Amino acid sequence: MKQNPSISIITVTYNCAATLERTLHSIETQTFTHFEHLIIDGASTDATVALAQAYRQRNPHLDITLQSEPDHGLYDAMNKGIRLAKGDFIVFLNAGDKLHSDDVLARVAACDAAKTGIVYGETDIVDGEGRFLRHRRLSAPERLTSRSFLRGMLVCHQSFYANRRVVQSYDLQYKYSADVDWCIRAMKACEAEGLGMVNLHAVLTDYLSEGMTTQHQRASLLERFHVMRHHYGLCATLCAHLYIIGRSVVKK
Repeated sequence: MKQNPSISIITVTYNCAATLERTLHSIETQTFTHFEHLIIDGASTDATVALAQAYRQRNPHLDITLQSEPDHGLYDAMNKGIRLAKGDFIVFLNAGDKLHSDDVLARVAACDAAKTGIVYGETDIVDGEGRFLRHRRLSAPERLTSRSFLRGMLVCHQSFYANRRVVQSYDLQYKYSADVDWCIRAMKACEAEGLGMVNLHAVLTDYLSEGMTTQHQRASLLERFHVMRHHYGLCATLCAHLYIIGRSVVKK
């Protein structure tokens, strides 16, 4: 019987041929190879699918799945990936993002999936050419809890590896901040099941700065407030936002 992969990497793509190759290269050069890579494409009309097919052909030893069909947006595509995933841990790495070093998956896989609900780390920000811009402004906390995101999204989604036992579908009522809601729900599930959340104290991901949330920042912030109010209550959310505003002013 074929053993299930230890890690499921889900990459959602749509007309992203210009940035996809570096994402694929960062995966195929990993020292740890007991993973599956699910590429969920939204029926791209550029060279995206051809690049993904070539990547699969040159790596016959890797478990790579390519699915290309119309979808109802980013989070719908991510839900498709979740439904296909078989790994102990699930992570989303989209076109333009890449694993920071060749041993990232090995570090994650070293964590005991029977006891660990979430594995997380730091993130660097890169430009459209993949060049380093800066370390992410928000640092991963030493101890992560379901209330940590009251201080902002302290862990980047692409550096957040969730045990399949605590993973739920993305809530499609959210257009820009379903990832925040998804992470909070995963952390709450960890606490309910008594699973640990492990900080690897390392940069795990190079994140492309021009994502969907960056392009729709005002709408994203309003939606994120709604997400936080849902999970933490209005009073706690208002107090948290006053703290965040104050922190921004002090750092200027």
